[in-house]
Amino acid sequence: MKDAQHTPTARMAELISLASVRECLKKAVFSKPDDAAVQRTVITLRRIGGRIMAQAESLLCDNKAIHENVEVTDVARLTALTASYGQINLITTVGSCELRRSKSGNHTLLGGENLFRAMQTEDAPSAPVSDNNRQKQYILGGSEPFLRLLGVSDENGRVYDKKQSKFRQINRFLEMIRDCLSHLPSEGRLRICDLCCGKSYLSFAAYHYFANVLRREVSMTGVDLKPDVIGYCNSVAKKLHFDGLEFLCGDISKYQAEGPVHLVISLHACDTATDLVLAKAVDWRAEVILSTPCCHHELNHTLNCQALGFIAEHSMLRQKLCDAATDALRLKLLESQGYSVSALELIDPEETPKNIMLRALRMPNFDPASPSAARLREEYAEARRFLLGL
Repeated sequence: MKDAQHTPTARMAELISLASVRECLKKAVFSKPDDAAVQRTVITLRRIGGRIMAQAESLLCDNKAIHENVEVTDVARLTALTASYGQINLITTVGSCELRRSKSGNHTLLGGENLFRAMQTEDAPSAPVSDNNRQKQYILGGSEPFLRLLGVSDENGRVYDKKQSKFRQINRFLEMIRDCLSHLPSEGRLRICDLCCGKSYLSFAAYHYFANVLRREVSMTGVDLKPDVIGYCNSVAKKLHFDGLEFLCGDISKYQAEGPVHLVISLHACDTATDLVLAKAVDWRAEVILSTPCCHHELNHTLNCQALGFIAEHSMLRQKLCDAATDALRLKLLESQGYSVSALELIDPEETPKNIMLRALRMPNFDPASPSAARLREEYAEARRFLLGL
């Protein structure tokens, strides 16, 4: 690395490469980009498939993020990247340097040679290298703009301690959506409804996943009764430029979706509101239904089963019984309407007791007039008669 043979831009690229090879790179922050569509780019080290890579994450002005993995020895690519920014700050475990471009277009490298000498020392400490296994475990990393606006993470992408549970819940929910992708249309616009959406963490997460991660065209509507919450959610969607996401204030029982609905989601719709959500989804013949119920009061008030009296006489056990029986009835009803059903754990029960996800996948060849369909309907009716003493 002889600076007489290199421009300041190329020299900075070589320093980034050397810091990456020596694994002492903390981060390189690229600001003042030539491309008006880009806000900034940050390079950090990632271990991918057992190899150290320089991962460049570029945050765009529409709040989307794109990633590029660069070989740590690819100085040509790093030089090209460096040349398109007006300021670059390289931070390592042994020091830092800065590249600045003047209004006339001249570049100045400050502290580059001191940093180069420091990186040649035998005892240069290594920087932590993030393992991309985290990317495999979590769909979201924490730096997504919608997480910051919703108060889940700070401006640096660090998830707040009090929001760690919510962050895991959102990621787990997206994993469940990912598991259902084969049941959704693979092309064209996806229509999604979040009923009883509340503050809409899942609405924003689902929209981001389909629109920004999978690059799908999405039309999504969140519906809730609280006008202040709906106003807040619409303002956040506008700030994020989530043009295909809208929020409506109203009763979900009266809401009529335009066109076919492919995916219906709902998180913690209270008591019988969950039943309204499921009824809407079935009426729309949604391909996928993902619903996490909240409280289960209705059956607790109407349970009348002598055979289960030894459980029902204890209030705490009665509630647990009604919780499980209510969700089992819901799944049986969905099954009788042509869905393949499952009860899944959304998140660790130590974090919240409301952790059961009801998943229903529509069976395309289901015949409601078949003997098997009639049997399922009778099983549902028999279970209701048993629990209600009819």
